[in-house]
Amino acid sequence: MSVTTDPSPTTIRARSFLFERPGIRPAGVRDVLRDVGAQYAANGVVGLVFSASGPIAVTLAVGAAAGLTDAQLASWVFAIFLSAGLATVVMSLVYRQPLGFAWSIPGTVLLGPSLQHLSFPEVVGAFFTAGLVILGLGMSGVVRRAMAAIPMPIVMAMVAAVFLRFGTDIVTATRDNTIVAVPMVLAFLVLSAVPLLGRFLPPVLGALGVGVVAVVASGQFTLEPGGGPFFATPTFTVPEFTWAAQLELVVPLAITVLIVQNGQGIAVLNAAGHRPPVNVFAMSSGIFSVLNAGFGAVSACVTGPTNALLTSSGEKHRQYTGALVYGVLSLVCALVAPTLVRLMLATPEAFVLALGGIAMLKALQQAFVTAFATTFTFGSLVTFVVTIADLNLFNIHAAFWGILIGYLVSRVLERGQYADQRR
Repeated sequence: MSVTTDPSPTTIRARSFLFERPGIRPAGVRDVLRDVGAQYAANGVVGLVFSASGPIAVTLAVGAAAGLTDAQLASWVFAIFLSAGLATVVMSLVYRQPLGFAWSIPGTVLLGPSLQHLSFPEVVGAFFTAGLVILGLGMSGVVRRAMAAIPMPIVMAMVAAVFLRFGTDIVTATRDNTIVAVPMVLAFLVLSAVPLLGRFLPPVLGALGVGVVAVVASGQFTLEPGGGPFFATPTFTVPEFTWAAQLELVVPLAITVLIVQNGQGIAVLNAAGHRPPVNVFAMSSGIFSVLNAGFGAVSACVTGPTNALLTSSGEKHRQYTGALVYGVLSLVCALVAPTLVRLMLATPEAFVLALGGIAMLKALQQAFVTAFATTFTFGSLVTFVVTIADLNLFNIHAAFWGILIGYLVSRVLERGQYADQRR
């Protein structure tokens, strides 16, 4: 006869530590319909526009330089939108938080040099291994412990350094394309300064609408004639596992996802008052990175910019609906990936830069306040300087080195503050 015993309290605590429970029942249809609103939908739309413009341009540039075929590029774009949409919708409904997933832009950038001497199947093999490594680290619980050990001001200093270019992009856009960018900035300022108007038309959505009108009226929407297929046709790339590719790419990809990208997303969500599931983030990133690899695409992750846009306005408990809008639109984009790419690349760069910068201003402000307002300010300063200097060693993004060096300096020079934190 077998005897069934209940799990020990230690086992229960370990499980809850590894798999963070939502703490609230998942959102149903009635909840979503009640909580959704114009400003949350606007946040989701802007998040999608941001993801479908600059990041896609980076992806296409890296793929084209490596000699990938149109079919391989289309499959890549299909996969990253598919995983972003699925992960965002599921996680946001379960946790009732705006948990926006996307793909690793630093990871995409570091592939550029590698694709010059590695074959694409070798790189895809590294994608598969990196996804499994990310999943394993998430299941081990080490990611959450590592993130908990680093003071929030230091993490937010890294976020401030990464987000700073979005603020300067506004200046660049208004200088280079006054006709498009200036009306967008003025619309945002007017709608923000007059709360009555802002309640009817969210400032970021107003800037988006004015920008679209300015682009069309100035004749700067240049859609290439002919084009390619309307719907995506994903293809499977058979991976090739070689030591050269594994040693060169797996560790940088894993660190980029878990520390640089997920670290930004977690910091942004914490600053907005949410409590993101750090370990579940890591595990989800690993699972969807493996899915992406099947279609020849870079690793999935939680990103700072996307979540900053999704939490840029509105009541905290309703912001998850903006993530749902973003997730659903991402799934639509996955289906029509070739068409989407052509449409987004037909808009002038200043439109994308101004819109992204305007939408990120609040997140940039919050990052600076959190990083430098209270404690660990010297470690935060070192983190900011190293990250903004774009220190890139061993194919690992500067944000990782910024956090690492800033944290080590802080441990040496701000020991008393760590003691106070423990007390």
